[in-house]
Amino acid sequence: MPRSVRVTGWGAHAPETVLTNADLERIVETSDEWIASRTGIRERRIAGRDETTATLAATAGLRAIATAGLDPDEIDLIIVATLTPDYPMPATAILVKELIGNRRAAAFDVAAACSGFAYGYATADSFVRAGAARHALVVGAETLSRVTDFTDRNTCVLFGDGAGAVVLSASDAEGGGMAGLELTADPGGCELLWIPSGGSRRPVSPGTLARGEHTIRMDGRETYRYATRTLAASAEAAIARAGWTTADVDLVIPHQANIRIIDSVARSLGYPMERVFVNLDRYGNTSAASVGIALAEAVGTGRVQVGDRIVIVAFGAGYTSGAIALEWTADPAASARAAAIPPVRFAHPGDGGTDEDPVPAVLRPILAAAAAAAT
Repeated sequence: MPRSVRVTGWGAHAPETVLTNADLERIVETSDEWIASRTGIRERRIAGRDETTATLAATAGLRAIATAGLDPDEIDLIIVATLTPDYPMPATAILVKELIGNRRAAAFDVAAACSGFAYGYATADSFVRAGAARHALVVGAETLSRVTDFTDRNTCVLFGDGAGAVVLSASDAEGGGMAGLELTADPGGCELLWIPSGGSRRPVSPGTLARGEHTIRMDGRETYRYATRTLAASAEAAIARAGWTTADVDLVIPHQANIRIIDSVARSLGYPMERVFVNLDRYGNTSAASVGIALAEAVGTGRVQVGDRIVIVAFGAGYTSGAIALEWTADPAASARAAAIPPVRFAHPGDGGTDEDPVPAVLRPILAAAAAAAT
């Protein structure tokens, strides 16, 4: 049985193609000023034809494994948090296992929307703490562009694609790692932030497609109100369970949904924005990937040092929330090991033999122009 469970690896990946606010001005009635002032978002990344949730997750996962100084086959458990799996079955984690070249890990998905990374982290920590795994890979990954309605200006400006990952490892040293945890779920929010069709209750059909019910639907006002309350309360609960006070926390890494929500949470906790990590201006809301991407960037840019106490906190559909208070023990310089890991592209024989392009039709000209400019 380990004495502690520590983060030993971290990594992130986002598609190369950038969708700017100016690009969205050509799609819906909106403006860069309107989007930026209300959300803080200026651009987001969009997955291309040969990219899926699994490929983004595999790239971030391989970078986290490299940062940890491990071989992919040393991973005993793979957990992928996502609301945009490649298929209804098998689990996207199974595809990730194949793509990273692992032969021995157990693998499954976690569905907790934007809180999925926190739920996945807590699950993996429990496995390692119980001695059921020595090294666990946790990935939050999304291709939200595939489930976004690009005729709805209230939601299409928010979402982007990407993946963030950590490796949790058993340690014989005392302390470090997760010190406090808070997970919640409130079914009262089920139909305020959801995708109405695509499950067993309401399968995708010509009718549901025509009504756009296979894409994200959100009551923005109510979700905003609930998120601001729940994020702060979840963070405070995790801090208290760690035996800390809010003054003990060096950095808060919140779900990157909306700058107004982040600012409200910071004020509720009594933190200046300098103690809160923000990168949503470049990625938008990447749901389960959000906190993982932000954590990897925070460490890679020197915002996290050995001994720091940090809190990651997220809120998502369900309504779910998750907060983890943890003590950082890994050398941030290990981030450099991920630089040599190239993006993984999808080439699975189970592709079905179809030539259908999964990229939304309205985005294809933008992606094609970006690709042409790159060459």
